[in-house]
Amino acid sequence: MASSEYSYRSFGFAFNNVRFSDRLLRIEITNGGEITNVDSVQDHKRRRTDVNTRAVGGENEKECNPPTPRVTELHINSLVLADKSPFFFKLFSNGMIESEQKHITLRIKAYEEAAVMELLHFMYTNSLSSVTNVRALVRLLMAADKFEVASCMKYCTCLLLTVPMTLPYAFYILRLPWPLLRAGSVKPLINAARHFIFMHYKDITKFPKEEVMALPLVGIITLLMSNRLMIASEDTVYEVVLQWAKANYSVLEERQGILARLARYIRFSYMTCPRLHKILTSDDFKPSVGYKLVLEALLFKSESSLAHRAAIIAGSRDQRFIERAYTYKPIRTMEFEVPHRQCIVYLDLTRRECNALYPSNPIFSQNFHLGGQAFLLLACCNNSQPNGFHSFGLYLRAQVNGSVSMTVDYKFSARWKPTHEFVMRGRGNHKFTGAESVGFRDLFGTSWASFIGEDSPYFINDVLHLRAELSICL
Repeated sequence: MASSEYSYRSFGFAFNNVRFSDRLLRIEITNGGEITNVDSVQDHKRRRTDVNTRAVGGENEKECNPPTPRVTELHINSLVLADKSPFFFKLFSNGMIESEQKHITLRIKAYEEAAVMELLHFMYTNSLSSVTNVRALVRLLMAADKFEVASCMKYCTCLLLTVPMTLPYAFYILRLPWPLLRAGSVKPLINAARHFIFMHYKDITKFPKEEVMALPLVGIITLLMSNRLMIASEDTVYEVVLQWAKANYSVLEERQGILARLARYIRFSYMTCPRLHKILTSDDFKPSVGYKLVLEALLFKSESSLAHRAAIIAGSRDQRFIERAYTYKPIRTMEFEVPHRQCIVYLDLTRRECNALYPSNPIFSQNFHLGGQAFLLLACCNNSQPNGFHSFGLYLRAQVNGSVSMTVDYKFSARWKPTHEFVMRGRGNHKFTGAESVGFRDLFGTSWASFIGEDSPYFINDVLHLRAELSICL
């Protein structure tokens, strides 16, 4: 409903004034216990239903053993209220008998009384008369949402945004009922609260374990929603979430339920295969849920679905498929035991990530295993000559225990245009006896400028696709 010109003017002189009113609003106030702002979605929806069924003329309303309400009466102008609120507009124009009555009954809880009275005053004056603290503003915001007064919701949001943000305040805001959290006018406040929590806990591994375990559910969800957590890998993200769930939900069924709820924010597709396998053999989830999550992650990782994977990332709004800014770059691996122990590793780097390598910011991959020993890939920009010639380098780094020696054949390949097939760029053989690296300082045999240029044959849709094939020499 479009607001008319007088919506922006004050009609305070007409508030509760019989000479400028055409209806009598009878407010029945029951002594029900206060429902805090931690209400569930179901409770909030139920209250909306109660409003719609009870505010249409209480004379025909029947309840079993209803409490004796306290009554307040106000003279109201239906035009003023209908202009500010779709709720009152429908109430006064639904064509039913109640819409023709001059006496309108509205039933509310005692804890809502101050907010509702302030809301009615606001609808006449576009200003507040007595709200002075955060809790009262939040109650007014909830009342404005309940009775669909968008202008008051926006007004309250602007005032709440002027309050200095703290962790308790941010958590308080994020515990508002879910339908209210989704309201457009409240979004700036919600974003401010989430941003504050995220910036405070951005490097969550630096905080004492007790503090992290004491975070409320909304805090954990806020952190999981971010793409910019300073964290090593999604394996680490999951371990934090799992420890938090075990610390706060001792009953297995409850813990499985909360983990299933949090699963929508966990990027399983970027977890390592050993960690995914561990999920299948654990009781973290009910078997059917765990199997579905792991299968979806493995399908996303599979090489044969590269085009589909790119389409999902580009077109999906599902954050589960968006890669975080991990310390260690996610990889995809394939392991074989026959005819000999072999591992194939796929590492994809965006053009932006490759640009960031220059001049000396290497990227490390997640760990992978071969013959029971840990390895990783290292991509970097090398300054290989005194004249400043830079090139793209790729290395295999072993983390072999010093008491073990292992000889590995390695072969590095990259997709290139126009065929988009993998083409071998270098191969070698090395006996690892400890933590050491082998590889190629100039994998593509060209300058850094040629490698990174717009006409580079190695970037396909701005992604560099690398492959390392490793096998243990017998």
